[in-house]
Amino acid sequence: MTPERRGDDSVQQTETRKHPWVRPRDAASIMLLDRSGRGVRVLMGRRHSAHAFMPDLYVFPGGRRDPDDHRLGFTGDLHPAVLRSLKVTHGQPITDSRARALALAAARELYEEAGVSLGKAHGRKSASLPFLPDLSNLRYMARAITPPGHPRRFDTRFFAVFADEAEIDPSLVLESRELQDLQWIDVSDFSSLHVPEITAIILSDLRSGLESDPSLAPERAVPFYFTRHGRPVRTLF
Repeated sequence: MTPERRGDDSVQQTETRKHPWVRPRDAASIMLLDRSGRGVRVLMGRRHSAHAFMPDLYVFPGGRRDPDDHRLGFTGDLHPAVLRSLKVTHGQPITDSRARALALAAARELYEEAGVSLGKAHGRKSASLPFLPDLSNLRYMARAITPPGHPRRFDTRFFAVFADEAEIDPSLVLESRELQDLQWIDVSDFSSLHVPEITAIILSDLRSGLESDPSLAPERAVPFYFTRHGRPVRTLF
């Protein structure tokens, strides 16, 4: 997750000197898509003003990967193409377990921040989630690493899921302490919202993807956004 564009290189350089190296932490974000109307809408909410990272900005539900995400049960597994893409990195490929944990983190965050269950209820009171996540309909849309120089950095994987495929009622969303003013936003017009730069980029990619393939095939190429020698880079894998 990348903060808003500063517009002033000197500010970025100052921040880099203050925070020369912070290791990015794994995170996951999910775009819940509603295509029941004429266009496609995506669920977004405003981060609480008390948050240290991106306060008062509109984002997709999401957050960092927790250690317990590795131990969450699930029903449907990731599409093979999605799992394969998640494991691709510029260094050592990540394990199947870590890749699934990222997807499970996205499902957990969707529930915690919007009250939406990506799966069927199981009724076990001892479980950390009241449902078993179904990962089979997730699309892997993008990866982005917060540039150096910020006190908090995240290596975020962005997922998307169509509400109808996941049997989710778009009207059943709930605000939380972390994500407020939840709204269904037309993917073609989000100009009224105050969003981080990377969110605007991912939304633009989403719109282009839907135009070229409304089904967002799991085999699609995935953009990766990062910084090299102080300059933003976009590559596909």
